[in-house]
Formats: sequence, structure tokens, C-alpha cells
Amino acid sequence: MHELCTKTALELAALIRTGATSSTEVVHAHLERIAEVNNHTNAVVVTLAESALASAAQADEASETERARPFHGVPMTVKENLDVMGTATTSGIPAMREAMPTQTAPVVARMIAAGAIPIGRTNLPEMGSRLDTDNPLRGRTYNPWNPALTPGGSSGGDAAALATGMTPFGIGNDIGGSLRNPAYCCGIASLKPSMGRVPLVMSLDPMNSMTSAAFLSDGPMARSVVDLRAGLSVMAGRHRDDPQSIDVPLSGAVPNPRTAALITNIPGHTLPAATLAAIERAG
Repeated sequence: MHELCTKTALELAALIRTGATSSTEVVHAHLERIAEVNNHTNAVVVTLAESALASAAQADEASETERARPFHGVPMTVKENLDVMGTATTSGIPAMREAMPTQTAPVVARMIAAGAIPIGRTNLPEMGSRLDTDNPLRGRTYNPWNPALTPGGSSGGDAAALATGMTPFGIGNDIGGSLRNPAYCCGIASLKPSMGRVPLVMSLDPMNSMTSAAFLSDGPMARSVVDLRAGLSVMAGRHRDDPQSIDVPLSGAVPNPRTAALITNIPGHTLPAATLAAIERAG
């Protein structure tokens, strides 16, 4: 694996900004990594090589002001239920194989404006409705550590791509664990933003249902918590097409000393000893 594929998104941006490498080199390295390992995981279901290389060439000719963007020239992947103009939003459904969006989702557009370059679309279960990643259109995504295990879901494609160095940054979404579940299954980092912090806008049917509006949030995936924070800072904020989205500061008072709750007792259910031991170790 090329050394560039081991770097975090912000590390790559810094290398590109200083001229230590180029966006074209970075994108080429990740395209080569996809070609090398994706057949073992089926995480990236559409590779955007031509457009990614064209964007990388533009990034390498950018002004100093543009090069200061937080994700300038850095590749990213996008789950296939998020709208990206020019590529289908299939949601893993054969009938939506050629469902072309009429606009790019705000979270994706904001990352692109911050310099990121879409390099591929990633797999999910149909409509993102399971904590596993398999569908009749794209097939199964395999856990990169052990193909007999699940990569999690529904954002399992991005998690597997991150874990194997095919991308340094991904965008997925989460109702009941679809960002968090694949993160722990594949050993990467993710977070589900609080409702309304990140705008949720879809241009294709089925549009936002009441369930989606109440529980669904798009969010960042990466190999670094620092990248998550940077990505969230780019994605967050009010958008006119989502009346529930709001502007909220990302920083505030931090408790001193810091505390965390460990849940070791669930009413009506006895946790196994191994689970309790793991919780204590994590604490």
C-alpha cells in the first residue's frame, strides 16, 4: 500500500498545501489502492476516476487562497444514498440503478467546497435499512479484517473503504447506528451529529419521511477523530432546503474534571460477564 493511503485526511491536505505531494499523486494512490483491494471487500461500488483526476489537476493549479481550504485536494467517498450530481443515488435498489439526482446533497457540496474530491460511491443495504451491508444491486460488502464477519451497516461500504486505505474520508448517515455500527465493526471512527446540526436534503423519491426527519442524520467517517471534527465543522450549519437545520457552535464549555457514564445495568436484562468486563476495560 502506498504511504499516502495511510495518512489521515488532514495530513494529506497539509502535504498538498506545502507542496510535499500533489492532489494528483494522492488521488492516483487511492485509485490504485481501490484497484488493488476492492475486489476483496466490494466496498466501493462506483469509482469516479475520470472526474476525480480532473478535479485533482485543478486542485494542483489552485490559488494560495484555495489551497488553504481544510480538505483541499483530498479524496473522499460518498455512500450511495447521498446525492452527488452526475452519479446515481441507487440506495442499493435495482429499480434505482439510474436514479440521477437533481442536486448534490448539502453535506457533500460543502465538503467539495472545502476542497474534497469525490473518488467513489460506497455500498449499503437497501435503503440503508439494516446493520449489515448487502443488497441485490451491488452485492455484499465484506469485513476487511475477516470476510466471515459483517462490516456493519448501513454505512458499511465507507467503513471498509477507510479501513483498507481506499479513502481517507467518507460521508454516510445514521438513524439507529448506521454510522456508529460499521465504525466499530471495521475499526474506524465516525459520529452521528445531533439532529438539525447537519442539513438533510434529498432530491429523489422517496423524500424525507417523518421517520427520517426525526432520526436520520448525515455524518463524517474517517480514521482520525481530528478528521471527524474538521469534517463536521464543514458539514454543519443551516441550509435553506432543510427548515430543521440550525447554526450551532461546535465548541463550548468543557467540564472539569471530565466525566463519562458507563452503562453496566439495563433494567430487565442481564449483561454477560464478558460484556461487563469489556465496558470496564473501555472505561
